[in-house]
Amino acid sequence: MGLRTKIGVAITATAAVVSVLIGLVVHHRTALNQLETARDSLDQRVVSAAEDHAAGFDRPRVILNPHRLPEPLRRAVDRGRRATYLDRSGPEPTLWAATRVGDDVVVLKHPYTRQIRNLEELDEVLWLAGGIGTALAGVVGVALATVAGRRLNASARTAERIADGDLTARLRPRGGKDELARLIHAVNTMADALAARLQAEREVTANIAHELRTPVAGLVAAAELLPPGRPAELVRERSHRVRTLMEDVLEVARLDTDAEHAETDVRALGELTRRAVRAAAAGTGEAVEVRVVRDRLVETDARRVERILANLVTNAFRHGSGPVVAEVDDGVIRIRDGGPGFPEQLLSHGPQRFRTGSRAGLGLGLTIAVGQARVLGARLSFTNPPGGGAEAVLDLGDAIRDVEGTGEVRDAPPDDGAGVRGAAAG
Repeated sequence: MGLRTKIGVAITATAAVVSVLIGLVVHHRTALNQLETARDSLDQRVVSAAEDHAAGFDRPRVILNPHRLPEPLRRAVDRGRRATYLDRSGPEPTLWAATRVGDDVVVLKHPYTRQIRNLEELDEVLWLAGGIGTALAGVVGVALATVAGRRLNASARTAERIADGDLTARLRPRGGKDELARLIHAVNTMADALAARLQAEREVTANIAHELRTPVAGLVAAAELLPPGRPAELVRERSHRVRTLMEDVLEVARLDTDAEHAETDVRALGELTRRAVRAAAAGTGEAVEVRVVRDRLVETDARRVERILANLVTNAFRHGSGPVVAEVDDGVIRIRDGGPGFPEQLLSHGPQRFRTGSRAGLGLGLTIAVGQARVLGARLSFTNPPGGGAEAVLDLGDAIRDVEGTGEVRDAPPDDGAGVRGAAAG
């Protein structure tokens, strides 16, 4: 049940309860006033009739010493009191009044049907007014809830855009100082603070990487000059690793600023995948099988797609195990390995930069892949298939544009099953 429905139901229920309570109070007070008025009128008439009877005059409609008298009224008269009593035991309600004059009992009775009918008519009017008031309150409540719900939905959508990385998203301020206005101001303030903090983080990261570029380049050059041997190989391997890490850090810092510099061209996804796999497998000596189920020609930023796939394949080599399979099916590319699978932290929260762990490493490769997919407008998801291993799925369906006249899906030629292996695949 949405907030609008809850508010509308609450206001309608409250209006209904208030209408019922007011109706009960009005009904009760009207019934008391009617009965009090009828009793006073009949009591005055029985007093006048008693005086006339004492003077020897008998009025019409006066009952003397009746055989039947309501028991509560008879007990009151026997005690010498003048009393009135509303008798509802018969087919029609009757109002009685009696008093004793010497040895005689003077009695008057009057039908109470008109008062009961008037009360029933009042109840009908009260029910009608209560129903109209409740319906009107419900309509007003739903209208107010709709206005508030739209503003809350706008706040929620803006917060979701900010969470998805759109740090330019803001809510339009409105006049007033109510809770919704404070929420809008708080969301905008949060977005400003978050954007400033992330920008400062990117600038610091980029500055550190730029400052390290020159000494790292010197370190790599110096390592190449070392005499052959196992120590030199270790130094060269570590220096190249440091340079790769530095380049990854720079790319992470540039991800959010490179979205406007996309360069698109026409490629077949099958060939694009093969090229990316060659780049990733070039120095590993490991085998990667490429399966093209359905190929298509698309217009997209090939460099970013290749970087995403290369990072996914590299991650499969580094943290998983064979066999590694890249499958192209229309606009979806799947990278599977036979390793232990992605850690639960990554599946639940996604790749996080600089997070260490036996499976996640520093998180830069997958972080870059997710960032590049976001720049392209694609979707990159991570799962652990039931059969074991890890699977990364790159869905380019919303990011690619079919080439006019050639955008239809076409069957790929049969795969020769040879796959791609290390540098020999070039």
